[in-house]
Amino acid sequence: MRFSKLLTKTLRHAPADESAVNAQLLARGGFVHKEMAGVYSILPLGLRVVEKIVRIIAEEMDAIGGVQMRTSVLQNKDIWEKTGRWDDAVVDNWFKTTLKSGGEVGLSFTNEEAYAAIVKNFVSSYKDLPVYPYDFKTIFRNEARAKSGILRGREFYWKALYSFSKNKEEHDVFYEHAKEAYRRVFERVGIGARTYQTFASGGTFSKYSHEFQMLSDAGEDTIYVHKEKGVAVNREVLTDEVLADLSLNRDELTEEKAIEVGNIFSLGFKFSEPFNLTYKDSEGNDVPVFMGSYGIGITRLMGAIVEASHDDRGIIWPETVAPYRVHLISLGDAAERADTLYVALTKEGIEVLYDDRIDATAGEKFVDADLIGCPLRCVISEKTVAQDVIEMKRRAVSEPELVTYEELMNACRSL
Repeated sequence: MRFSKLLTKTLRHAPADESAVNAQLLARGGFVHKEMAGVYSILPLGLRVVEKIVRIIAEEMDAIGGVQMRTSVLQNKDIWEKTGRWDDAVVDNWFKTTLKSGGEVGLSFTNEEAYAAIVKNFVSSYKDLPVYPYDFKTIFRNEARAKSGILRGREFYWKALYSFSKNKEEHDVFYEHAKEAYRRVFERVGIGARTYQTFASGGTFSKYSHEFQMLSDAGEDTIYVHKEKGVAVNREVLTDEVLADLSLNRDELTEEKAIEVGNIFSLGFKFSEPFNLTYKDSEGNDVPVFMGSYGIGITRLMGAIVEASHDDRGIIWPETVAPYRVHLISLGDAAERADTLYVALTKEGIEVLYDDRIDATAGEKFVDADLIGCPLRCVISEKTVAQDVIEMKRRAVSEPELVTYEELMNACRSL
């Protein structure tokens, strides 16, 4: 992508109404555009990051048997009345409207009822189970405390998988697979080292649910971490009884602020029973389907990555989710050589953001490169052309180095 053709422009200063680091840097870098409190449009650079996060999550969900689909954003009032959650006194974060033709619908704020209603059409026998459908979609919540940039929004993009199993034993096996898949997701997007599986309230069908909490001063949650064991306990369930059950010593825990980047729950029959979602077992008996829920907020995860990986100059994207692998800069009378390198890198399948602007100074181009945060910066100038080298700098490293064309290509291929 040529910078001169990019829709967006960088901002020298953060919007006055943004206090969260993720919102400031993503807005300044041209990744998001704020429409209103808690609502952001995803711009071209931001969409590339989102799509890479989605690809990683989809690969890990598919690897444990997930089947991707797409559920509608409009939700039928009737299915939500089956569980009582259409009532504002029960769930106060619906966006609802009345259709011109009559009837009420809402914009989906979660998906348990929708999936139960769909799966009921396709499951009748024990031979039809288990199934693990999931989708990526926009979710709407009338969030009273929309804040912290894209960490807490009224409109956001997420992944939700729902497991439908014959019984709790079969469910528990998949649940453990899902834990491992989530760990792999957070490792791959670059926050694995600071993300902890956190024990939280489990509800009727399980002693605990599990959150995945990334340590961050920007977090709204407080967790107590056992760093050697790699686990944590949410403050809301921190009791002596829980610690004893988990074989944790309170003195070995450290209090930390954290951002919840994923969660998994055992739902049991809570949503299958209202829909009469059952199957016939091998003896012909009707048995309720055992459900589970597995969520990751995609846009929240993007914001969390920024909170975890930045400096005073801008974002430092992990290689796996960076909008482009290489940020190529042309300086002075070196456009022809820079054009040649851009074509060569692109032919190699290497993603390049090429700053070909003729009206921007060297300083402006360097500032923008640091702000946008691609892993590798390459500079072509009259000086480097004369020496037949390329200036290469990794975003997380302070000093650039001069390399040959082959050394650069090898470095780019290794990203």
